[in-house]
Amino acid sequence: MSPARIIVGMSGGVDSSVTALLLKAAGEDIAGLFMQNWDEDDSPGCRAGDDRRDALAVCGRLAIPFHARNFASQYWSDVFEHFLAEYRAGRTPNPDVLCNREIKFKTFLDDARNLGAEKIATGHYARVEHRDGAWRLLRGVDGDKDQSYFLHQLGQHQLAATLFPIGHLPKAEVRRIALEAALPTAIKKDSTGICFIGERDFREFLGQYIPARRGEIRSVDGTQVGEHDGVFFYTLGQREGLNIGGVKGRPAAPWFVVGKDVPGNVLIVDQGGDSDWLQSTMLVSELAHWVVAVPREASCRCTAMSRFRLHD
Repeated sequence: MSPARIIVGMSGGVDSSVTALLLKAAGEDIAGLFMQNWDEDDSPGCRAGDDRRDALAVCGRLAIPFHARNFASQYWSDVFEHFLAEYRAGRTPNPDVLCNREIKFKTFLDDARNLGAEKIATGHYARVEHRDGAWRLLRGVDGDKDQSYFLHQLGQHQLAATLFPIGHLPKAEVRRIALEAALPTAIKKDSTGICFIGERDFREFLGQYIPARRGEIRSVDGTQVGEHDGVFFYTLGQREGLNIGGVKGRPAAPWFVVGKDVPGNVLIVDQGGDSDWLQSTMLVSELAHWVVAVPREASCRCTAMSRFRLHD
């Protein structure tokens, strides 16, 4: 049997299932591949075993070859260790961005090529376009599901070898196609959150790897207004979970995290969503990644998305 031309990353969800279905219907020679990226597949909420069975069932339904790979060691060294390092530095990382760059579009891509494939395909809501001699990453048509944010670290060689067959479809249409084809995953609930955390309490999980130290919560003027459970657990701009009660002489406005003194183990807060400490006219990025090419001009006008689903 000749190798499949396209290997589809099968997550066990409806999006990758429809991705495979559309490619098969278009006459493409495809196979499915399930990636296990975390060894604790019996953790609450982390359904790696169920997802693998669903991916296998879909491949059976479509009569395409099925492969399974365990990339847990690569995930630990290339994604999770960076995840922990960022938290130790007082920052809030997004492991999905690094997972896409290092695992799904590097380790998986390399493995697919070893299987003889020319391209890979995934169920991401994004699009790729070749224009003016370069591959461009475009947003998915469904604005509520667009995942281009999580793919922004991909390079030219990765985009050139990637297909996003559902990027031009709204989620409702993807569900409709799956139901019409009676795919085993047609009514399966979408996965949310980070698999290696599952349904466990985030602080409890992170505390297994980064010892937490209680410390002071101080307002921007230095007044202590509460105590925190560990500065690593909080994100700039966070409002919920601060447990700051009524403070004498202060208005009843909500408190927000506006800074961290990691060496001093102090969480810095201010009141009101319009606080000057929450506003900025400048952003400094150490990890600028140009998908196409570095701009020739010394300066350029652009928009930026600082967090998933935030407006540019």
